[in-house]
Amino acid sequence: MEYNYIKSLHLIFVITWFAGLFYIVRLFVYQIEAFHKPSPEKEILGTQLKLMAKRLWYIITWPSMILAIGFAVWLIILRSFYMTDAWMQVKLGLVILLILYHIKCHIIFKQLQNDVVKHSSNFMRLFNEGATLLLFAIVFLVILKNAVNWIYGTLGIVVFGLLLMLGYKFYKRIREK
Repeated sequence: MEYNYIKSLHLIFVITWFAGLFYIVRLFVYQIEAFHKPSPEKEILGTQLKLMAKRLWYIITWPSMILAIGFAVWLIILRSFYMTDAWMQVKLGLVILLILYHIKCHIIFKQLQNDVVKHSSNFMRLFNEGATLLLFAIVFLVILKNAVNWIYGTLGIVVFGLLLMLGYKFYKRIREK
């Protein structure tokens, strides 16, 4: 019974963590675009977007990551035999990539808080898909758990990534018109 409660809490905080990651990068897009606007629009939008990003990042996203990982460790302690399963090892590798993505978001967050713009809004739109690809990979891996399905899942994720890129290019053309 305890396992299901911990698993539920883990899943809730994974969901809020991803929600934060999806939204923070969207805020990065808006911050970068606001940075290139004329005064006073630049300052008004910039100040508001920085505040929104700061609240999202420190009140929702970081705590969600910490709690998701904390409950995951608790689950592993309760069911340590999963650590010998190949799917769990691959999942943990994907979670490490997700943590690295989170850290990269933190670096970009700090730069934008200090009015340092190193990326374009177009780059951020594509960067936002990194979390989406990791989400798909992790969910399919956890649900399917066997090697044949991993192959199909991996191919599916690659195709999905290509479709996202095509969709982005199509959207960019529409925006430029």
